[in-house]
Amino acid sequence: MRELLYAVLAAGLVATPAMAKRPVSLDSAVFVERLGHTNDGRVERWIEPARLLKRGDRLVLVVEWQSVPDARGFAVTSPIPRSIAFQDASTDSVEVSVDGGKSWGRLGELKTADSYGSRLATAEDVTHLRWRVNPDDARRGTGRVTYSAIVR
Repeated sequence: MRELLYAVLAAGLVATPAMAKRPVSLDSAVFVERLGHTNDGRVERWIEPARLLKRGDRLVLVVEWQSVPDARGFAVTSPIPRSIAFQDASTDSVEVSVDGGKSWGRLGELKTADSYGSRLATAEDVTHLRWRVNPDDARRGTGRVTYSAIVR
């Protein structure tokens, strides 16, 4: 499943700095959540860099952006590879798409159609994420957003 890891890493992050004066650079990393037991029986959680992914792995994906100090606001868009199912984002301000990036909204508001008709979209229907970076945050020069997913 090494190919899956490469697909997740190369998912095609895009910054749309239409409002920025200069380009925005993006970097991403994928981590796997691990569980273990301590000597006293407690459950311990940690993340480690993803090397090989398998079905059911819980992922933490980190998207870091860097802009110039005089940047205006911009948006960062991240497609969700079909091989993973989106779970949650680090901020409530994330917008999602369930139709390949054609329309945007919040979970609980968007609808999708299936063979049974129209229904409210769920996290597993998400195809793209978008974060809007306001001008004040853009002028700081760097930032990070994260989201979690599960390997299908």
